[in-house]
Amino acid sequence: MSTLALTVYVLMWPALVAGVLFVICRGFLREWAEARRENRRLI
Repeated sequence: MSTLALTVYVLMWPALVAGVLFVICRGFLREWAEARRENRRLI
């Protein structure tokens, strides 16, 4: 395996995890804001 391919493969995972974490946090913040507007508990 070439050095460039291995580098791209290794660096792909943190980017993928960051993207998934962003989507999860965005959904949580939307739910939290909606609960605050409706004056109800999140849990």
